[in-house]
Amino acid sequence: MQRRKFAREFKVEAVRLVRERGVTIAQAARDLDLHENVLRKWVKEFAADPGHAFPGHGQMRPEQLEID
Repeated sequence: MQRRKFAREFKVEAVRLVRERGVTIAQAARDLDLHENVLRKWVKEFAADPGHAFPGHGQMRPEQLEID
C-alpha cells in the first residue's frame, strides 16, 4: 500500500475544521477519509508553529536550516 500525500492547503483546511468550526477530530477524520491520529498530529503541529507547519517538498523549517 502506498502512502498518501496531502497538500499543505488540505492539511490547513482540515485543521481549521477542527479548531475554528468546532468539528470533532473523529468526525473530521471520517469526513476527510483520514485516520484520527493523522489529523491529531496535524492539529498539534499547526498549533506549535502555524507559519511553518507542513513545509513539504524538501523545504526546511528555519531551525533545521541553522543545523544544516
